[in-house]
Amino acid sequence: MARHLPSDLDRYLFDLQGHLILRNAVDPDLLRRLNTAVDGFPDLPWGGWWGNSQRGDYTDETGFELHNCVEADGAFEDLIDHPNWVNHARHFAGEAGTYVDGLFLDECIASQRGPGGHHSVHSGGHQAALRNIFRFEHGVFRCGQVNILLALRDIGPGDGPTMVVPGSHKSNLPHPLAGDYAKGDRMDDLPGAVPVHLAAGDALLFVDALMHGAASRTNVGHRRLVILRYGPSWGATRFGYRYSKELLARLTPARRAILLPVEPRRPATVNQVSGADGP
Repeated sequence: MARHLPSDLDRYLFDLQGHLILRNAVDPDLLRRLNTAVDGFPDLPWGGWWGNSQRGDYTDETGFELHNCVEADGAFEDLIDHPNWVNHARHFAGEAGTYVDGLFLDECIASQRGPGGHHSVHSGGHQAALRNIFRFEHGVFRCGQVNILLALRDIGPGDGPTMVVPGSHKSNLPHPLAGDYAKGDRMDDLPGAVPVHLAAGDALLFVDALMHGAASRTNVGHRRLVILRYGPSWGATRFGYRYSKELLARLTPARRAILLPVEPRRPATVNQVSGADGP
């Protein structure tokens, strides 16, 4: 399958505004399989496990969030190295051309959010953590984390769309009206923030340093999407999840290399001692 490369316009817009919209990112068959998979999720309590996936809602307002969802159904495996975005992620966050060239899938989350739900404003270029920082130096992108938000249903006005503050990934100052994220402030009317409306199958790609969140959902029904967070090959999962041996064994080499870019190095046996006669 052909893997799409970021165009010069993609590079320009990503540098300028911190995000891109990838229309028709997945085909109708994969979209159907993903929705069928989400339909089959059990009603887990917060912290409850389903196989090697766990419910871990960020807040009470963000809705049902199944972490490590790549373990939940084979449909999610097809997203790991999807040709419509994997080379974009590699170009922006994969340390291209270095000795650590490659990607690591930090998080994979299936999210459903009902009426009244929202996600508070957060991130921004000021005082950004190295984990999600934006950098473009010496002609190359060096981003700590690039996210894919794949819409499984249409997300329009009233559906609680993701909101972004374009260009804020380069901001040197905090937004004076963003408030304290810990207070759970809503960003519906935040000056400078714009909603990102997506059709089912579209994806929003953005650097995590971009100030973002999600508007309040006022419509009936549920916003439904998948979140994939890519970073450089030397990264580690934010919440400590580990991919199962069963999943890693059945993946293609390309997909395995994204979930486990650095193979564990262990002695052949527990009792083996090497270099006993020297340092």
